[in-house]
Amino acid sequence: MGEKVRPTSVDSCVEGENSNLSVLNWEQVQRLDAILTESIPIHGRWNFPTLEMKPRDIVNVVRCRMEEKRIHVREVRLNGSAASHVLHEDSGLGWKDLDLIFCADLKGELEFQMVKDIVLESLLDFLPEGVNKEKITPVTLKDAYVQKMVKVCNDSDRWSLISLSNNRGKNVELKFVDSLRRQFEFSVDSFQIRLDSLLLFYDCSEHPMAATFHPTIVGESVYGDFAAALDHLRKRLICTRNPEEIRGGGLLKYCHLLVRGFRAASEEEMRLLQRYMCSRFFIDFPEVGEQRRKLESYLQNHFVGLEDRKYDYLATLQTVVHESTVCLMGHEWRQTLSLISSLALRVLAEQNVIPNAANVTCFYQPAPYVANGNFSNYYVAQVQPVYSCPKQYPLPQQYPLQQYPLPQEYPLQQYPLPQQYPPQQYPLPQQYPPQQYHPPSHPPIYATWLPYN
Repeated sequence: MGEKVRPTSVDSCVEGENSNLSVLNWEQVQRLDAILTESIPIHGRWNFPTLEMKPRDIVNVVRCRMEEKRIHVREVRLNGSAASHVLHEDSGLGWKDLDLIFCADLKGELEFQMVKDIVLESLLDFLPEGVNKEKITPVTLKDAYVQKMVKVCNDSDRWSLISLSNNRGKNVELKFVDSLRRQFEFSVDSFQIRLDSLLLFYDCSEHPMAATFHPTIVGESVYGDFAAALDHLRKRLICTRNPEEIRGGGLLKYCHLLVRGFRAASEEEMRLLQRYMCSRFFIDFPEVGEQRRKLESYLQNHFVGLEDRKYDYLATLQTVVHESTVCLMGHEWRQTLSLISSLALRVLAEQNVIPNAANVTCFYQPAPYVANGNFSNYYVAQVQPVYSCPKQYPLPQQYPLQQYPLPQEYPLQQYPLPQQYPPQQYPLPQQYPPQQYHPPSHPPIYATWLPYN
């Protein structure tokens, strides 16, 4: 069990140089052993019972059945946040999903279907005693215990994913990979730990592990330089390359790292990469409906127990989209910003920060207008004063009101009040009938007529 690592003979899903490998120390081996031997509940929907499974057990069951079906498994690896946690406990990321990679030979649709059936059939082995397994079909198991299933099959990528649901966000994700061009988003999540030597130790050794007696376990950084990636993890630095190769551009994960206290290793370079992240995100999710579903899914899966950080995350995402989006039309850009704002308002409502988000309307004002010091969000209409006059003298349209000021020699208050003369009884001057009325020599009084009740 004390074999040395030889770079020339290392089997890998992705070929690499010697600098991308490292042997785990005893403390790291202990953390890895704790993860693989911890019982993780897989919660069933409706009235289906909860499955208690250890990662080492589900790996052995699935691997054995794949070999029985003559699907060769080259090796099994631990990936993602769990691998980062093993290498550095205080990484600031914690670990949620348990990502297990089966590097296997998947040549066609038949192999993908067989892998799916194997995983669903394996769940029967973890049902509690007393459950009648004969009437439970694979379709029923999928509906009850599988959160999501993904299959990608093209010229460069051939892999599938089956995620087993956990209500606390600690999903067990089984990924079956024949080929995968891009296996990481950022350097801090690029670690993969090869589990074959430890799994063999579980099966063969009669003695428990100790500091002087444990298998040699190799870790790899698919980012490239293992030491540099581990240094980024310890110092909480954000570093990546070619984000346009990542589905979604890594935009959501990037904002998540910022909220977790990570910072860019190079501010100038990261500002440039943010544009590529936003561009790729909007290429993969061009419609507002798709963007909403993606954001809601990300918030649900990555903020279990961290609900108080959802608003900070959305505020950070809005800032990045506002500053770095260069590929959208103006109205599309504003639609996305409005979507993020509405989700942030809903988060505040869920946290009882505002009474009811249904009664709140959120408006987005473009920045160039707000930057103007003379700009006001409110428009006040100028209203002209209104005076009353008898019904018999309507306002002529050809003479604007402002051209005829009230004469000083005839104050308005000298005219009799209409209350003492009802409209139907108001006598007209006999010397000036309406049809022969001549305007006085002085400018007449023109005002807006209002009906008198």
